[in-house]
Amino acid sequence: MEMEMQNESVYEYYDYEENQTSSSALCDYSEWGPSYSVVPLLYVLIFALGLSGNGLVIFTVWRARRGNKRRTADVYIGHLAAAELAFVLALPLWAVYTATGYHWPFGVALCKVSSYVVHLNMYASVYCLTCMSYDRYLAIVRSSSSSQLRTRGHMRASLTVTWLLSALLAAPTLIFRTTKHEETSNRTSCVMDFSLVVTDKNKESLLVAGLSLCSSILGFLLPFLAMMACYWFIGRTVTRHFDGKEEQRKRRLLRTITTLVVVFAACWTPFHVLKSADALSYLNLAPDSCAFLRFLLLAHPYATCLAYVNSCLNPFLYAFFDVRFRSQCLGLLDLKKALHASPAILLSCQKTQVQSLDTKWIS
Repeated sequence: MEMEMQNESVYEYYDYEENQTSSSALCDYSEWGPSYSVVPLLYVLIFALGLSGNGLVIFTVWRARRGNKRRTADVYIGHLAAAELAFVLALPLWAVYTATGYHWPFGVALCKVSSYVVHLNMYASVYCLTCMSYDRYLAIVRSSSSSQLRTRGHMRASLTVTWLLSALLAAPTLIFRTTKHEETSNRTSCVMDFSLVVTDKNKESLLVAGLSLCSSILGFLLPFLAMMACYWFIGRTVTRHFDGKEEQRKRRLLRTITTLVVVFAACWTPFHVLKSADALSYLNLAPDSCAFLRFLLLAHPYATCLAYVNSCLNPFLYAFFDVRFRSQCLGLLDLKKALHASPAILLSCQKTQVQSLDTKWIS
């Protein structure tokens, strides 16, 4: 009986499993066990890499601001890193939750807030990437008439809309997430509870499926299609132009942003496919057999980990593809080394660094 309750509560952890059908309750989920050890280790690794990498990105962008050397893309990159940093800070809680067999000892407030931050990051990340893609579209395809649309005011307005929309779309998680204590197993789960608004199981299933599909459509599909449209027009322009030093600089920045979008899609697509497949099963538009539900259950934690990996990959992508960002990071490392040197050497290093930056940013 304890194993049955444990499997049921584990299944309820994810957004798509809050209400099991009668057929799913009879399925065998005994192979779930390995995730108790593998998933927490992955969470801890993502936390360590994401904390250090995104922290470095934010500090690098902030330092560039002090020198008034930021590009428009740098601002979006900074906000993207901020969203991912907030997310990875919540990962240790979920690592403990998973390692203890999905027991939540942190209270209702952290259950709501940490879940909310996960969804906020998902929306803010994809919308920041969409803004970056549209900015590249204006800079490359509409370069002759884009000056009025690429002002600092428009950039701030787009970021304000991005965060407000992300906060609004993630709000259901903040409202409906709560803790449930199971007397038989003496465990507390952090799950979605829709009993405040619906009591009928059929209506609740429709609500779960609707929220899940809306999340995937608004938080992945539509922004991704918008990005693809931008890059289709950019690709047509790139094949005809991009000669000269300035155009080569645009090409390098475009390559960086394109890589971010492709990696984002590769990391998040399995998560949204599985989530949408389960939502369709609630609507009787997908199989509800034990084999299908068992596949969703076993695959979902690893698809989730793959999605979360995206939060620690971006800083490495910046360092690998973006020469400018790499130079800024190397400058930070040189400065840290100089802090341990003598005052005379420190002053010399600072002067050399300032001269180097002046030379780099003249163009």
